[in-house]
Amino acid sequence: MTDELSDSPLAAHHAERIDLPGRHGTLAALRARPAPAKATVLLVPGYTGSKEDFAPLLDPLADAGFAPLAIDLPGQYESPGPDSEAAYTPDELGSQVTDLVGKLVADGERVLLLGHSYGGLVARAALLSGCQASGLILLDSGPSAITDPDRVAVLDHGTAVLRDKGIAAAWQLREQSLLRNPWFAGLPERLRTFHRERFLRSAPAALITMAEVLRTSEDLVAPLSRELAARAIPCLVACGEHDDAWSVPTQQRMAERLDADFAVLPGCGHSPNTENPSALVATLLPTWNTWLA
Repeated sequence: MTDELSDSPLAAHHAERIDLPGRHGTLAALRARPAPAKATVLLVPGYTGSKEDFAPLLDPLADAGFAPLAIDLPGQYESPGPDSEAAYTPDELGSQVTDLVGKLVADGERVLLLGHSYGGLVARAALLSGCQASGLILLDSGPSAITDPDRVAVLDHGTAVLRDKGIAAAWQLREQSLLRNPWFAGLPERLRTFHRERFLRSAPAALITMAEVLRTSEDLVAPLSRELAARAIPCLVACGEHDDAWSVPTQQRMAERLDADFAVLPGCGHSPNTENPSALVATLLPTWNTWLA
């Protein structure tokens, strides 16, 4: 782990900013490498997200002997992506995660795969495509499409504006919605600027496809359960107690169907990694140590 402290927009950390090889160009990443490391933790962000969403976790995980590797998926923030909307389905992105995990495993690393929200759908697809992960963590991610009517309406409207008027107009719409959220309205100006820059640097095709998948994703819990059981891969489903994307009962039922551990994290909603990272770390570390024992 580097000794240099990075002044990340979301949390300062000692991780290194690196570029990894990808199919459409480099994958931007943040990596910390304690020596020795118990395992590498590949952190996959969600819709409109990026590697910075995991900044509050990087130092605590490294201090506990794990090597966090947070990435921007293709089309997110600092990772380039193609113009084709078909490139951003969970299957397509999952196959690229599988490639990355394969390279890490070939280098002798054990890999734990954590996907947040849309990143959970990508991680699920990766496991179904044979990803060589030693454990799966689904963080605030559900079994199928989002059903909350308000969130669905926002996705519908945002996609229509993005197609008709472009990404700048889509950000203006999104910002108006975010400013009605006391959490976002209370952010320092530099953080609001970061959210704007990140959104505007996203590939429009990626935003369109991810929104469509979130509205229409089918339930793949049964095949995932069979895959995890066949390969004896442990799984944890965790969510914030106030998650408004997929309800807590919905995620608990998914955990039961997966025969997975389940945890509800207090004092946070859809993004425990930024809203209550200490509670998330306190849940992850003993779980992972048990898996790796």
